[in-house]
Amino acid sequence: MSTMKFCRECNNILYPKEDKDQKILLYACRNCDHQEVADNNCVYRNEIHHAVGERTQILQDVAADPTLPRTKAVRCSECKHGEAVFFQVNNQSSICCIEFYC
Repeated sequence: MSTMKFCRECNNILYPKEDKDQKILLYACRNCDHQEVADNNCVYRNEIHHAVGERTQILQDVAADPTLPRTKAVRCSECKHGEAVFFQVNNQSSICCIEFYC
């Protein structure tokens, strides 16, 4: 989780700012023009945790999502459909696996 950064000169909040010439991320003070190079390129992180009921609804819609990768190499054992979408999932035991949905 990122923390708020404060100006060394005047103790006001530092805001993220792009240096377009050098293509680097800076933190800049709006009060005294102090700037410092960011030590991490992540400015904001939004983690979403779904309840079990919400995840069920998401999985019902996932097969129709045109942005997910698809494969015809997997056949559904229940409906025998020959195409599936797939994506990487981290389960509760911290084991990474690929899940397929038709």
